[in-house]
Amino acid sequence: MVYQAGVDRSQYLASSDVIDWQHPAVLARARQLARGVTDEQEIVRACFRFVRDEIRHSGDYKLNPVTCKASEVLEHGTGFCYAKSHLLAAVLRANGIPAGLCYQRLTITPGQPPLSLHGLNGVYLQEFGWYRLDARGNKPGVNAQFTPPLEKLAFALVHADEADLPEVWAEPLPQIIQVLASSATFQEVSAHLPDVELITLKREGQN
Repeated sequence: MVYQAGVDRSQYLASSDVIDWQHPAVLARARQLARGVTDEQEIVRACFRFVRDEIRHSGDYKLNPVTCKASEVLEHGTGFCYAKSHLLAAVLRANGIPAGLCYQRLTITPGQPPLSLHGLNGVYLQEFGWYRLDARGNKPGVNAQFTPPLEKLAFALVHADEADLPEVWAEPLPQIIQVLASSATFQEVSAHLPDVELITLKREGQN
């Protein structure tokens, strides 16, 4: 389901097979992250920093196993950007904060094709509405932060074919699940990063 203005935000609080926030370990960690905190943005900040800094990016650290479900990411402490976004959505939803999944289409090697999807999150903040944040994990050249209302994502668009996909999805795209579920190692994921074909609308008068 894609977020649209006026749509019931309850779908962004739901527990599912992948965003399994009702799993005992996920729920316990979510409660721990929010313990003693009442301010919504501070809870989001704590959840964001936990996933960004304490869950290691599988590609950066060359780690197995390949994880997908939020509970798997938490158990093994590793995941690709997509999997980390599943965990962040889960701990936010467990704290009653609507959260979904967002995607960018980026070059794999900076500045040149081919391209693949990059996974991040959208969170609904009472003060600002939908806000994107990226917990893929910082490293030299990557410095994602939680600074609402300003976005500070891991990657800026630099190539003509790169794009921000505007949707906030309640569930991961099927392409994401297929790659993660069918890959046994981080090398397999890296060799088959998911992508989508963008729809380009023709301007009036064009053939």
